[in-house]
Amino acid sequence: MLFYDLAHTRAGDKGSSVNISVVAYDHKRYDHLACYLISETVMEQFKHITDGPTTRYDLPKIKAFNFVILGALGGGVTTNMSMDLHGKSLSSLMLAIEIPDITNNQFGA
Repeated sequence: MLFYDLAHTRAGDKGSSVNISVVAYDHKRYDHLACYLISETVMEQFKHITDGPTTRYDLPKIKAFNFVILGALGGGVTTNMSMDLHGKSLSSLMLAIEIPDITNNQFGA
């Protein structure tokens, strides 16, 4: 299953790094993401743009995570030559990560 079935994301720049917030649709999906959406998995998805590192911050009370991916923006908005200077589109790249499937019963369906 793809990540976007479990959560939504927002991204923004922090200098040369990108900050991506992940908010699960509910607590059960958050628990599933907590097991599989680890820094190494995220780094694998972003390896074509940075060597990292990637740090995950857990925010369980609001069923969210915050990922900081160092060096993903090639020097920041004043030196980066990409079309997406602020890294907003990188949230879509995060949503394309494949997560092991779970049954609908775990979501109460």
